[in-house]
Amino acid sequence: MKPTIKLYDAHTIDRLPWPDTEDGEYARRYLEPLVKQGTDVFIANVLTSFRVLLVDDIVLPVTVNEREYGNAYVCSPYTHYVTYAKQELVMLNSPLLERVLKPVLDTIGLLLKASRINKVVHVNNWLLSTNLYPALSAEQLEAATLFLARSFPRHAVVFRSVNGFTDRTLPGTFRNMGFTLAASRQIYLLDPADPSFMNSKARWLLKRDHALIAKNGYNEVQADELLPEDMPRIRELYNDLYLGKYSADNPQFTERFFRLTLERRTLNLTALRHRETGRIDAVLGYFYRNGVMTTPVFGYDTKLSLETGLYRMLSAMLIRIASENGRVLNESSGAAQFKRNRGAVAEMEYSAVYTRHLPFYRRLCWSFLAGVANGIGVPLMVRKKL
Repeated sequence: MKPTIKLYDAHTIDRLPWPDTEDGEYARRYLEPLVKQGTDVFIANVLTSFRVLLVDDIVLPVTVNEREYGNAYVCSPYTHYVTYAKQELVMLNSPLLERVLKPVLDTIGLLLKASRINKVVHVNNWLLSTNLYPALSAEQLEAATLFLARSFPRHAVVFRSVNGFTDRTLPGTFRNMGFTLAASRQIYLLDPADPSFMNSKARWLLKRDHALIAKNGYNEVQADELLPEDMPRIRELYNDLYLGKYSADNPQFTERFFRLTLERRTLNLTALRHRETGRIDAVLGYFYRNGVMTTPVFGYDTKLSLETGLYRMLSAMLIRIASENGRVLNESSGAAQFKRNRGAVAEMEYSAVYTRHLPFYRRLCWSFLAGVANGIGVPLMVRKKL
């Protein structure tokens, strides 16, 4: 039976028949405010036309962009492959490579802008670092892609966060449909239920890390124990890590975003509050879909001594929660050696791009970008264990 596809925007969202499923109810709580109020109210550096695609009874958020080169990488290919990539050259620990690759990225950036790289529709885009996929059939994916290609004939159609670990059939399905797969980053995944993932050293490290919570005077605080007054501090902790230590091109969540996560339980917030000071010094916010869990909110007070071990405490908590709930944990990118030591395995993540309906020069642009990302980026990420 042919899939049923419908697209909703701010003017029609009230007519959307939200599916009576766990995922459908979650989507309503999360997406309705962003569609009605605008994304930049909740994420300061995301300007996009936000819509909702209903594929049978599966809800997929859709972002539509034209240029917006200053957007966070979650809906700007230019930011991801040029701006952010230049900032991460320092991670190569090679001044020579930095000097060689920076002008290369500058040149690529000019070509990408000339080819309208940001004229794009992102599908299943929750505006988070990692998008988790529902169970979609090949027929549903194809119907959704062709529908969007007809609806936006001048836009590339892109699915971010594609990997072959959490869904082994997805990359092949996209390739069979004529998509181009461009490597985006190396991520780390862990299945706590699989004993082959953690050797005795990894288990010992996790046990030691988790013991730091009590040793350093912290209590775990769940979402129902948090108050709206805690949200400015939680935002500050996220900003300290993701924006201050890493990059301002990560999503810049506003206080209203964090209030939304608390009010509507769109993320499961868990914090560490110090027993003596009463101050929250670390936080994580996770969600799960289709048996996989990830953490788009992760932050701690970077002004405190590294010996306190807040990052280690949060990571141990996260793995414990994934284990208790029987979820595969997508730990995203970064802190590669730390994650490897605790049992995670590396997997390449891709953006799947459909361009068959676009002019030749724009198809060529994406093919060129995929060639550079897969031919140069992947070997560097693998060799440097990024």
